[in-house]
Amino acid sequence: MKIRIKYFEEAIRLKKIAKGNWIDVYANKDMFVKEGERAMIPLGFALELPQGWEGHLAPRSSTFKTWGIIQTNSVGVVDDTYIGDSDQWHMPVFCLQGKDINTVDGVEEKGTWIKKGDKVAQFRIMEVMPEIELEEVESFGNEDRGGFGSTGTK
Repeated sequence: MKIRIKYFEEAIRLKKIAKGNWIDVYANKDMFVKEGERAMIPLGFALELPQGWEGHLAPRSSTFKTWGIIQTNSVGVVDDTYIGDSDQWHMPVFCLQGKDINTVDGVEEKGTWIKKGDKVAQFRIMEVMPEIELEEVESFGNEDRGGFGSTGTK
């Protein structure tokens, strides 16, 4: 499958990682995110996703450890209509644990620096969920598993 991609401001070119099914993405500008505040990290690209497909954007496993940021919407879902020339992908983040100090006008602020080229997230594409119809019932007629979150507790 070929997907058209547009890059912004000399962004790092994307490529599929050798192991795994996700594509790493990179911050496309230097920015300081203050501890306790949120920001939108531009990722430097737009995709023309095929109709019936969507992109799922998630932090890398090292993102919090490295920068002390979390993605505010847990997993970002980009649908197949977000395909305009200016529809650059972003990662919405919140700085929970600052790793750096930034000094502005003699005042020190705790937060974290995200630098252009930092590998902050990853994405994959998936087919959208098919049309479903919900049928209301009184009972499924199946055996209970023991409650939500019960696997492996015995």
